[in-house]
Amino acid sequence: MRRHIDLSHTIFDGLVTYKGLPAPVICDYLSRADSRKNYTDGAEFQIGRIELVSNTGTYVDCPFHRFADGKDLSEVPLERFVDLPAVVVRVPFRERLEIGEQDFSGIDVEGKAVLVHTGWSTHWNTPAYFENHPFLNREAAVFLRDAGATLVGIDSHNIDDTRTKNSRPVHTTLLGADILIAEHLRGLDRLPSNNFLFSAVPPKLKGVGTFPVRAFATVDS
Repeated sequence: MRRHIDLSHTIFDGLVTYKGLPAPVICDYLSRADSRKNYTDGAEFQIGRIELVSNTGTYVDCPFHRFADGKDLSEVPLERFVDLPAVVVRVPFRERLEIGEQDFSGIDVEGKAVLVHTGWSTHWNTPAYFENHPFLNREAAVFLRDAGATLVGIDSHNIDDTRTKNSRPVHTTLLGADILIAEHLRGLDRLPSNNFLFSAVPPKLKGVGTFPVRAFATVDS
C-alpha cells in the first residue's frame, strides 16, 4: 500500500506569500448564476479567473528564474518533477536558522530531492513568516551541488538569507547547476527520513521560471 502526503500550502484569494508581491485574485469569470441562461436543462457551471504572480504559495524554481538563458518550466523534463527519490534533513529553527554543509554530512543526496525540515511552516500566513527565517548558506549549496542533488526544498520563506537584499548565493549555485528549488513546503514532519518519493509538478509554461505546484510525497505504508 502507498499513501500520498500533501506538502503544499493552500492558495486562496488575498494570500500573501512574499511581502511586497501582490496577493492572488481568485474570482468568478462566469458565475453559476450567470451561466444558467445558457442552458435549458438546469445545468450550471463556474469558470474561474485567477490573477497571480508566479511566486505564490508552494512553488518550484527552475534555472530561468535566475538566469535569462536557463531552462524555463516548459524545457525542464517531466521526470525532474515527478517521483524523485527523496531524503529529509531536519534542522529545527528553534536551534538555529543557518543551515550549513555539516547538516548534510553522511547523507546520500546523489540523484535525490533533498527536503530541509525546519518547522518554519508553522508561521505560514502570519507576520512572523517573513522575518528571520531559516536558510541555507553558500557552503551548503556548493556541497549539495557537488554531491549531485537533483532538487532542494525547504519549508521556509526563502532558501536564501533574505536579511541582505543584494546576495542570493543559494539560488545562484543551485539553479546554475540545473538543480531545482522548492520553497514554502509544509508537512515535512509527517515524512520519514528516506525511502519515499517526492513530486512537485508545475504547468508547462513557456517563458516562466517559477510557478505554484501541488507538492506531495509518496510513502509506503
